[in-house]
Amino acid sequence: MAHRAFDEQMAALDALTGRALDEVGTPLVKKMLANRSNLLVAKAARLTEENGLTQLVPDLIASFERFFINPGKTDPQCWAKNALSHALMRLECRDKDVYLRGLHHRQMEPTWGGRSDSAAELRANCAHALVACDELDNLELVGLLLELLADPDKSVRVEAARAIGQIGPLAAPLLRLRALIPDEESEVSAACFSALVSIEAEKAIPFIARFLEKGDDAAGEAAFALAETRSPAALAALRNRLANSTEPWFTSVLLSAIALTRLPEAADFLVSLIAAGKREAPIAVEALGRAAPSPELRERLRWAVEENGGEQVRKVFREQFAEERN
Repeated sequence: MAHRAFDEQMAALDALTGRALDEVGTPLVKKMLANRSNLLVAKAARLTEENGLTQLVPDLIASFERFFINPGKTDPQCWAKNALSHALMRLECRDKDVYLRGLHHRQMEPTWGGRSDSAAELRANCAHALVACDELDNLELVGLLLELLADPDKSVRVEAARAIGQIGPLAAPLLRLRALIPDEESEVSAACFSALVSIEAEKAIPFIARFLEKGDDAAGEAAFALAETRSPAALAALRNRLANSTEPWFTSVLLSAIALTRLPEAADFLVSLIAAGKREAPIAVEALGRAAPSPELRERLRWAVEENGGEQVRKVFREQFAEERN
């Protein structure tokens, strides 16, 4: 009977998806937020968020708090707490105490061959939500989020860097320090570089350019972060590193980053490589093709390919632009 009741309740919530809630739907969602089932609550939380039901924020908070009681049994896999924290953030709940409860929560649960933490998404959600809380100043925020930069879960480290990047100039030294600490997951480096670019813009270029030297995964992330700046200084750093690149894969990364700066001088450089028949010409064609060139640049690229005359270069051009052989 219990299983049948669950199926009926879930079906009723599913029927509300994609619809504006009326005087029947809203009370049902409110009722389901108080349900014992974490799956029903998670669904109700998503509907609350989708429909912007700010009047149900107190119900979301009450439900969120009760799933910290014996959480492994009441909310396995953190389905409810994840959905509730996300809904509260999107509905602009600014109560720091709500998110502090989830910021460092860990929930170890049995998995095949051991145990794993199911609360990574919850910690990441709460990190982002705290940045928007008016009760905390920037220094307090840095102190609260600092620990997450060393979280065992990669996704939490990434989201912590992104959240810290929203704090502003005060966060820049912390992000630089985290970038200098080796991390086997290059996504963490990417998040630090991107956050630094958002805070410091061109001032971050010399620091990020240092990471190009090793030619590893972090170097690849550094190259694309430099491209984000759309700066001549970043282009110069990428070209300098290209001159000393011997690894084909990293050469490809550098050329792609150069194309993604979308600077006129970057396009001039790549077109000249192709027309002159340099060894990097096929990769340069691919890099420009991936950067969605304008019709004008595409015509310049076509000219450079014809000037080059190499079959490999022509083949790459046809593949990039889905052209048929004549």
